[in-house]
Amino acid sequence: MPSRTYQTQAIIIKKTKLGEADRILTLFTPGFGKIQAVARGVRRPKSKMAGHLELLTCSQLSLSRGRNLDIITACQTIDSFLPLKDDLTLTAYALYVTELTEPSTTERQENPGLFTLLLETLQRLCQANNKDIILRHYELQLLNESGYRPELRQCVSCGETLEPVTNYFSPSAGGILCPSCSRTQSYIYPLSVNALKVMRLLQDNDITTALKLKINSALAAELEVILRRYVKYLLEREVKSTVWLDDLKTSLPLPKPD
Repeated sequence: MPSRTYQTQAIIIKKTKLGEADRILTLFTPGFGKIQAVARGVRRPKSKMAGHLELLTCSQLSLSRGRNLDIITACQTIDSFLPLKDDLTLTAYALYVTELTEPSTTERQENPGLFTLLLETLQRLCQANNKDIILRHYELQLLNESGYRPELRQCVSCGETLEPVTNYFSPSAGGILCPSCSRTQSYIYPLSVNALKVMRLLQDNDITTALKLKINSALAAELEVILRRYVKYLLEREVKSTVWLDDLKTSLPLPKPD
């Protein structure tokens, strides 16, 4: 008979109030995938567990299996990602990452690769300056892990190798259309030669390699639009945290001219 208790490392990616003092937490773990568990009394002012079970925290947890939801019985912080909680922009970036993760994973389905990707992305957001590249890299790697890797080498319609010209991204087709095939399609978006090069690099390399990239604001905006539209198509809805991200961007002071 399997043990009623177990331990796991977990990143808290979502929280919901339950009753007067409890919370249901959505946890992402390396060995058990996504789990929903109850943290009893965590909303009380004197709760000893509260600080270890904050959103955007990686903790070591002890849990007891329940009939419907497991119960968190003990916890200890591994990484609180403090920079993400002390800066509104970083908070928005991190919440965007976790909001993408939650619907892309299945309850109790092991995915250690995606856990490592999420953990490393949150750590990099705390340290690196190139936040947009970190987000684009996470989006493309998450698509790889969840089975929606876009085709970036060949036309998804005719199968021909893509030429270094303006091609077109089709969310419904799951990749790039050559100029000829794009004429018969709707809801497609032009993709520049440089944007396609960057997407290929981010798709096929780790974050260390990705962070060596230097891209201008116009290219960053093009990549953001293309990947947001693909994510929206797959989820069949807008990602809520993008509204906050956009509001923060418009409220930031303009950079000084060189």
